[in-house]
Amino acid sequence: MSASATAAAEPISARAEGPLSGIARVPGDKSISHRSVMLGGLAVGETRITGLLEGEDVLATAAALRQLGASVERDPAGTWRVSGVGLGGLAEPADVLDMGNSGTAARLLLGILAGHPIRCFMTGDASLRSRPMKRVTDPLCAMGARIECREGGRLPLMIEGAEPVLPITYELPVPSAQVKSAVLLAGLMSRGETAVIESVDTRDHTERMLTHFGGTVTREAIAGGGARIAVLGEPELTAADILVPADPSSAAFPMVAALIVPGSEVQMPNIGMNPTRTGLIATLRDMGGDIEISNERIAGGEPVADLTVRHSALKGIEVPPERAASMIDEYPVLSVAAACAEGRTVMRGVGELRVKECDRIAAMKDGLIANGVTVEDGPDWMIVEGRPGDIVGGAPVATHLDHRIAMSFYVLSLVTKKPVTVDDAAPIRTSFPNFLELMRGIGAQ
Repeated sequence: MSASATAAAEPISARAEGPLSGIARVPGDKSISHRSVMLGGLAVGETRITGLLEGEDVLATAAALRQLGASVERDPAGTWRVSGVGLGGLAEPADVLDMGNSGTAARLLLGILAGHPIRCFMTGDASLRSRPMKRVTDPLCAMGARIECREGGRLPLMIEGAEPVLPITYELPVPSAQVKSAVLLAGLMSRGETAVIESVDTRDHTERMLTHFGGTVTREAIAGGGARIAVLGEPELTAADILVPADPSSAAFPMVAALIVPGSEVQMPNIGMNPTRTGLIATLRDMGGDIEISNERIAGGEPVADLTVRHSALKGIEVPPERAASMIDEYPVLSVAAACAEGRTVMRGVGELRVKECDRIAAMKDGLIANGVTVEDGPDWMIVEGRPGDIVGGAPVATHLDHRIAMSFYVLSLVTKKPVTVDDAAPIRTSFPNFLELMRGIGAQ
């Protein structure tokens, strides 16, 4: 289990005695960090990774790749070096692969394992063991893998990779970059082309990074919306250095904090601006948020930019449902921004939040209501009635082992009349190990 599941709870609360200001250096992108370690482990040669997120989730991925035969080490200068075993070269591990709290790590690694003729056992912490894997295991079984799960398609599970791997064309039943990536990664070991059809654009980090390592990936737009993404099997993957940009999902927390704390102005350098990840920025700007984007550039195949975020009088809006895939992890902290906005903010098409580290709609609703904010919800929607400058606070909030719930209510506590107590800060280490230090650095108490 991860430390967040086994260590004693660490309650926290926060206050802003004045404006937030300074430079918020957000850690590396979690999605890109996972993929860089995994694909580095499948490539021939040594991949050097700069800016890797050193949170518990990514460290679980690094540990799993070591168990499978790759060398994954951090040098004294902070650069990570991955010596890969080559495509098809992973070895059967001697012990269970423990993915901690990371659904991304578990689902993407299942795709890789499905393409290797070895037997592996996988588990995770209490939160990850409650999350559904069937959406990934179904297409992987169609490609020839054998997978046995707990009831409901949950961890722990056993996987035996396919031999041979069958190339398929798979239409995603729901938008999911994790499922898309798992299928494409399994397809690397097939003799032919494996394709995924998505009706809504999802994160394309896997496709970009496969190309960076020498894979052949094609993307064709589909009439009426969506795309067909295909990978050619049995490529020669070659080690390629990676510079990991700052994580836009982690940047969301100091970004919203700067928008809602009066007088604040915060600089945020080197933020990943992949168009499949910028839905929150677009939404906050629609709400009246002053977010200045400058110095746009490409780093390691990914677009990045510097942001300056200033306190703003936010207005409630109806968030376009088609943005959900590009900001699904940011809805918890968006609901905090909504609580501080004038009027109603309506969020639809967010049913995926029900099956994250916890039911995030229920967790945010319960915590906001307890602290004086009116919230309504349904199976795939949530409505928040804003109370700018008039949120009572003072109530304890349960994180349910979810890092984003913990950080969201930390941000809310900066502007409530009474501090909000978050029951456990330990899960924050899974994705943002220096979160508290960063927030103190810009003025949070």
